[in-house]
Amino acid sequence: MAARSGSRCNFWLPKKKRSCANTRIESSLFCGNHSQRSDGQWLPCPIDPSHSVLQENLESHVKRCPLLKQNVALSGQVFYQKGINAGNEEEEEKMGSCYSVVTSEMKRNLVYSMSVSEFHQLIKKIEAVHCSIRNDIEDSHLSPEACNIWFNKEIDRKLPFQEKHVLQQGSILGNLEKIGALKRCNTNVECCEKDDDVPAVVEFGAGRGYLTQMLADCYGVKKVYLVERKSYKLKADRSLRQKENLVLERMRIDIEDLNLNAVESLQGVSYVAVGKHLCGPATDLSLRCCLSRQDGESPVLRGLAIATCCHHLCQWKSYINKEYIIGMGISKDEFHALTWFTSWAVDDDHGSKVPGVEGIDLIASKEEEDGDKVEDDSLSSVEEVVKKMKPMKRAVLGFKCKQIIDAGRMKWVKKHGLDSKLVKYIPASISPENTLLVAGKLSPVLA
Repeated sequence: MAARSGSRCNFWLPKKKRSCANTRIESSLFCGNHSQRSDGQWLPCPIDPSHSVLQENLESHVKRCPLLKQNVALSGQVFYQKGINAGNEEEEEKMGSCYSVVTSEMKRNLVYSMSVSEFHQLIKKIEAVHCSIRNDIEDSHLSPEACNIWFNKEIDRKLPFQEKHVLQQGSILGNLEKIGALKRCNTNVECCEKDDDVPAVVEFGAGRGYLTQMLADCYGVKKVYLVERKSYKLKADRSLRQKENLVLERMRIDIEDLNLNAVESLQGVSYVAVGKHLCGPATDLSLRCCLSRQDGESPVLRGLAIATCCHHLCQWKSYINKEYIIGMGISKDEFHALTWFTSWAVDDDHGSKVPGVEGIDLIASKEEEDGDKVEDDSLSSVEEVVKKMKPMKRAVLGFKCKQIIDAGRMKWVKKHGLDSKLVKYIPASISPENTLLVAGKLSPVLA
């Protein structure tokens, strides 16, 4: 192993196969996260629960927590409304929920507490539901001509370029163009005759903002809103601000708390919503943010393209289409079981070997023909059944659960007046998390 800088933490991260990159604290070989903790009771910080503090230091810490200043500033913003997109608390109370987040461990314990018979009944239910939605998903791997300046690396060399990300971003925008939410821009002449022809863009979970950078470079977008709760270095903001007549607003806020209708500069403005790999419930929060509260002064959603991922993090409370799930005969507990199964889709990279929607069904059929079914008579627990399942069979089940969750989202968007569909926007060999929810306005004939 190569020697590391003397200022870096020496803690080894086995899953990432590298040492921690944080700076170590004085008189220690480790950073604050990995130094041996003092004896005493550690409590989550009430301002930012992602870190904890000794109980004896809590009072002084809350006065100087790094997020305190940010939270004070955020609470004064007109678009901040705590929990506005979180989901239905009243429904949770009716169902007797005593916690807001169901962890992966809790989901696993829920599955393992089933009888073997109940487990197999759930698998059959998943198979039946998937059969009803599998034809709703199509392949749409696009490389729009408008994005050739990126594909051909004719961009500012200071911008980071990784081919797999550029291909993903290009296909996301190509699918938006295909559904009519974006118009191709000739960069050599005036992009559009009317400003109304060029929508604003709201990127949810924007990170460094390079999806929006491509949008601005290739489609002439002039108004940009980047929504991201974390702080990042090496952002696209500097490059975007250098573009003539482009207005950029970065909002450091959790999507759960964003009232998009209250963003003054966006009121009445036509926009597209985008998100590349919106983890777990962030997809549901974003859909609710865009479509739940429409009135005369609301921003006008022209279309959306959201690449979903991390379905194992999804929560019943925030999921956007509980009505669809219940209508399919799936209970709240079974929904959480489905979300736990989704982690199998990309476990140990089996996901990159699953060939697509039709391939999933072919693999499942072949396994049944070959008798690849675990004999459960001798197995006394679901945990044993799971351990006996072949990795590819688990991966296929995980992908089916992902597609069921995304189908509910697609149907919810359609119910709110948009022409919506699910597509596989990139080959699984580039990213196994390759499902895109794309939607545009219905044509006058269909509306």
